[in-house]
Amino acid sequence: MPPASATTAPDIAGTKKLLNIVLAVGIADLILFLVLIYVAFIDRSDSAVSAIGPIHGIGFVALLGLTAKGAVDGRWGWWFPAITLVTTGPPGSIIGDLILRKQLAEQHPEV
Repeated sequence: MPPASATTAPDIAGTKKLLNIVLAVGIADLILFLVLIYVAFIDRSDSAVSAIGPIHGIGFVALLGLTAKGAVDGRWGWWFPAITLVTTGPPGSIIGDLILRKQLAEQHPEV
């Protein structure tokens, strides 16, 4: 029978890999969100909002999907997709990422 750490290592590695994807999409969507706020309220460019808005929307849906996948897989709780939804995507996904990385480091310091 393999040691316990050998059986949990791929799961932890898979969780970290999914968190890396969530973080990358979250940062990219945060940048888009900030640009969207700028062009909507400061520059007041309707054509830019029409272009950037749907791209941010796709990023938001991608974040919800990724965080929901992790919850369905049992990698984290449903609080992660919920906080992503409530905060319009990037802020919640980045905060959730930081919380989960800290929990992983505390629970599995060897990985």
